[in-house]
Amino acid sequence: MEKNEYIRQGLSLVMLIAGIIMKACGVEWFLTGWVSLLWYVVAFLFVGLGVMREAVEEARKGDVFSEFMLMSVASIGAFLIGEYPEAVAVMLFYSIGEALQDMAVDRARDNIKALMAFRPDHALVVVGDRTEEKSPEAVKIGEFIEVRPGERVPLDGVLITAAAAFDTAALTGESVPRTIETGSEVMAGMIAADTTVRLRVVRESQDSAVSRILNMVEQASERKAPAELFIRRFARIYTPIVIILAALTVLVPWVMSLFMPSFIYDFSTWFYRALVFLVISCPCALVISVPLSYFAGIGAASTRGILFKGGNLLDAVTHVETVVFDKTGTLTRGEFRVVKVDEMGQNDMLGIVAAMEQDLSHPIARAIVREAGEEVETVDAVRNHSGKGVSAIHGSDHWVAGTLQWLDEMGISYPEELKHVPETIVACACNDKYAGCILLADTLKDDAASAVSALKKCGIKQVSILSGDKQALVDKVAAELQVDSCCGDLLPDGKVGEIERMRREGGRVAFVGDGINDAPVLAASDVGFAMGAMGSDMAVETADVVIQDDSPAKVAEAVEIGKKTRFIVRENIIFAISVKILIMILGVLGAANLWAAVFADVGVALLAVLNSLTIFFGNRRKR
Repeated sequence: MEKNEYIRQGLSLVMLIAGIIMKACGVEWFLTGWVSLLWYVVAFLFVGLGVMREAVEEARKGDVFSEFMLMSVASIGAFLIGEYPEAVAVMLFYSIGEALQDMAVDRARDNIKALMAFRPDHALVVVGDRTEEKSPEAVKIGEFIEVRPGERVPLDGVLITAAAAFDTAALTGESVPRTIETGSEVMAGMIAADTTVRLRVVRESQDSAVSRILNMVEQASERKAPAELFIRRFARIYTPIVIILAALTVLVPWVMSLFMPSFIYDFSTWFYRALVFLVISCPCALVISVPLSYFAGIGAASTRGILFKGGNLLDAVTHVETVVFDKTGTLTRGEFRVVKVDEMGQNDMLGIVAAMEQDLSHPIARAIVREAGEEVETVDAVRNHSGKGVSAIHGSDHWVAGTLQWLDEMGISYPEELKHVPETIVACACNDKYAGCILLADTLKDDAASAVSALKKCGIKQVSILSGDKQALVDKVAAELQVDSCCGDLLPDGKVGEIERMRREGGRVAFVGDGINDAPVLAASDVGFAMGAMGSDMAVETADVVIQDDSPAKVAEAVEIGKKTRFIVRENIIFAISVKILIMILGVLGAANLWAAVFADVGVALLAVLNSLTIFFGNRRKR
């Protein structure tokens, strides 16, 4: 169909140019009788039939004053006053402009459709000592799949083989492959870089990371931004008004001639000016470019691993004045690491505690075992005391490791200052005497500090932390990141209360979180950001924007993309309206002809569309 359209446009253009040349050269047969009119009618029909068909279809749906109707009226009017070349030119250049605009729109859509390639059409399921090919939809949770080097992961799963590198660019925009450790989650759409890996499936195909992206992007195009809704309402009111004004352009001079004998009224002159007015008044530059700008913004963000659930949210992020982060899993990795071992003369304390906890799955136990490495001692009679700690025999000594409260219960004294330490404490005792402690803390994400500074650079007035962790630990993280305020020891309803207080004090608030307990506060904020890779499904469902790779720095990127989109939308609106008003005035005064009107209308629309697509480019526009 596209090929046929190009052929029709080409034939129309050749006939238009040939007709103009033959008239200029005085070719006799061409200027005889109806030949010239028929020549231009044929040239017109190549490009005009489709547009007039669209005008009729839109009129049947109730949209009588569509841009197709405007073009049809303008070109037919030009035929009626004998301006045959201009009649063809109106429709030809309009159809060429539409084709170029469609190409630009397709470019934006292709960036979204490319996501479909991230979802493989088959999975290699491990069955005994062989693999069996199945569709991803047929694979069940808990089954094991194999992914070979260069292949794309078909389903979300946990890595059960050795740590391996994965290309995550399709989902997160990261240019460098990411190493994923054994036991960590691998998302559908990632590519195994250099080794064969096996995964245990944790989500069905329809719930995978790629499916979630596709669903969100599809739904996002249905949620319109305020500017987009305004333009649609504007076009419905604006088009009938310009048709009335065009009619008045013909009628008012005629009425004037009735009362002013000196004023000579020429119908064809004023009708021609009315046609110029109609052509240039067509609002297609706004109707096409504004929605395309938001569509391009959503597409550009998705290629960076930022999923906006609607064009309205691209606008919303530009009004945010306060960004509030959850701490654990959002600014921190959600993984404990040993930061200090304070032992009382027992050089092997870490190895002993690691031996006591090596069979436990608790994050604290895993962190201690990881820190001890190969230096693990031998212990006997290991016993897990739920919620308190562990005990064991090492040689002839009885060891316990657990909470300070447990040591209190056993009557074991320890330094008083331990009660005020912000880090997580594993207190140790040997033969009922305090033997030292191991301090653990959650580690900050690599880009946590840069995320805070980037937000302030892009105009966010205040950055805060709300957390359920104890206040001392939250204060320490806040000091490291240099945020403006922080509050710890909060339950989910406490976080909601803090967000509501911030909103009452003025300014729009965005919250960034990842856990199930963050769902209420994500819903309560003006814009909710969820960490999509390791975040809970409830948080992802509730949020307005999903950060696919859990990078807090992407929040600032989201704000920047929103601002760039809004800037381009405003730029297009101002540019299109200014040029149209100027040519309209010149047309009514007789200083602009139909050719100028056509070129101005198509040119403005095309420039606005191309400007919308600059959102995809990496260079930042200075504002």
